[in-house]
Amino acid sequence: MSDQTEAAPSPGRRKLLGSIVVDSRPLRIPAFRRLWVSSMVTSIGSQLTAVAVPKQVFDITGSSAYVGLTGAFGLVPLLVFGLWGGAIADTVDRRKLLIVSNTGIAATAGLLWAQAFLGLNSVWLVLVLLAVNQAFFAVNMPTRNAVVARLVPEHLLPSAAALTGTMTTFGAVFGPLAAGALLPVIGLATLYLVDTVALVVVLWAVWRLPPLPPLSGQVRRAGLRDVVDGFRYMATQKVLLASFLVDIIAMVAGMPRALFPEMAERSFGDPPGGGLALGWLYAAIPLGAMLIGLMSGWVGRIQRQGAAVVVAIAVWGLAVIGFGLSSSLWLAVVFLAIGGVADMVSAIYRMAILQTAATDEMRGRTQGAFTVVVAGGPRLADLSHGWAAAGVGTAATAAGGGVLVIVLLVLAVVLLPAFWGYRAADAKS
Repeated sequence: MSDQTEAAPSPGRRKLLGSIVVDSRPLRIPAFRRLWVSSMVTSIGSQLTAVAVPKQVFDITGSSAYVGLTGAFGLVPLLVFGLWGGAIADTVDRRKLLIVSNTGIAATAGLLWAQAFLGLNSVWLVLVLLAVNQAFFAVNMPTRNAVVARLVPEHLLPSAAALTGTMTTFGAVFGPLAAGALLPVIGLATLYLVDTVALVVVLWAVWRLPPLPPLSGQVRRAGLRDVVDGFRYMATQKVLLASFLVDIIAMVAGMPRALFPEMAERSFGDPPGGGLALGWLYAAIPLGAMLIGLMSGWVGRIQRQGAAVVVAIAVWGLAVIGFGLSSSLWLAVVFLAIGGVADMVSAIYRMAILQTAATDEMRGRTQGAFTVVVAGGPRLADLSHGWAAAGVGTAATAAGGGVLVIVLLVLAVVLLPAFWGYRAADAKS
């Protein structure tokens, strides 16, 4: 009897565990679980391509400046189709739009595999295929994010964001590690092929989602006026604008990923064909994000969500400075992982703010803007960091970017004090 008593967790212990471990209640909702599973299946495969594209560009050209061009070729489709895709998501059945966009992403991943398999070695072909892939991605992401608030009750939105982010970062950790280990063995073409197969499989989970037409019941074509209406709406939502601004600061000034191929080879000793250092550099940020996501049971208890975002971005900037000054691979990985922790905390609260502060008829458009910021910011950073590294070196570029994050963040808080004071309950007022 005493053994059973000792084995059973006390109420206090269960409460403590619940405040630490990720809140899994949203997974009890079948439709959200299907959406979550679809992210799980594609997370590792998509990260293989995320490593393969810049690595292939660097192998063809030997230049971080060309690697930086991947940011430009990814950014333009995101800017155009992210905003337009968000408008479409507000005017059609979101499930059908997910099916179409997922199919397009899978098709372009297949073409990336074909060019690598045939050994065409055309950097411009790789960049064009990347641009098409990102156009479909730009439609898919705001649609996927806009779906969540239709499937999950409002009080569980921070937990849903933590679950989604944790699974995405799970793939972002193990995908790059697998890529770094497999590149010297099986080559780029197979990495693209794995991504293609995963994206085809995930269509089944998306197909099983329930119909998600507009709440108004009116399905129509989205035009330029819908995009403009979205901008007008967001212009009146200062908290949303501030959340976009601080993330732009963090990602554009501080994301050093365009430097990873050069640093892996020339700073941390990878062979020319790729190796473990490259995989660890790409995996470190999502590793930190995944770890904090698994311990995110506390996120729903934080009411000062604006302050939480600001503090997290400040930690991100400090971590990037540490990364830039690191002479050891493992020290660099530690600083990047700390940055990943901070980025995940920031992302959870920014998503929660966005889901609660926007109405459903505008949620696709605000998610489109969110996609442009979240995915477009790092691509601008790829371009700026790649060219800066060609002039002043990778270490100075990375550390200088972290310093710039801190300076611009302080200015943003001074100019937008309402964001610092924003609380979760403010969305209802």
